[in-house]
Amino acid sequence: MSSSRIVTAALSLAALALIAAGCGGSSSGSSSSSASTVASAGEGSVGAIAISAAEAPELGTVLVDSEGLTVYSFARDNGTTSSCYGACAAAWPPVIAAGKPAAGEGAMSSELGTTRRKDGTLQITYAGHPLYTFVEDRHPGEANGNGSTAFGGEWNALEEGGAPAVASAGESESSAPAESSESGGGYGY
Repeated sequence: MSSSRIVTAALSLAALALIAAGCGGSSSGSSSSSASTVASAGEGSVGAIAISAAEAPELGTVLVDSEGLTVYSFARDNGTTSSCYGACAAAWPPVIAAGKPAAGEGAMSSELGTTRRKDGTLQITYAGHPLYTFVEDRHPGEANGNGSTAFGGEWNALEEGGAPAVASAGESESSAPAESSESGGGYGY
């Protein structure tokens, strides 16, 4: 077999593996391929995702995932049961763990937990809130989704104790995306 055929075959297999991993066997669209939310626990690891605290301009100290991205709670969730699937989960990817999440600096391990999503994956919870990231937060310290009312409920970054983070007086209301329709048919901006 020529080297170009071997490379082509290897790339095809890699693409199929990525497609299969992204599908997750669920038609709800709740799987996330975001590197910051998909955990791959190593051998002997208790959990690949650590929730910790970091500074976000205009919000102060908020909870973040292993990549330093702000995590949010969604007011429409019912306790630890997520109500964010499909287009909602595409815009607000759930923070998924392969095992028990770890508390990093500033987070309380007693507040961490998991909840099972409809597709069988485990979503990390903090103080009883399922956690999500936001696709418009591309760098650590960003909290572009704080205060958004996309998909029929308010999204809030969380303080270390699990309470919603409150913006300082200088934050513009226009920085949070607005919901595009009552059905949540779009990304909400």
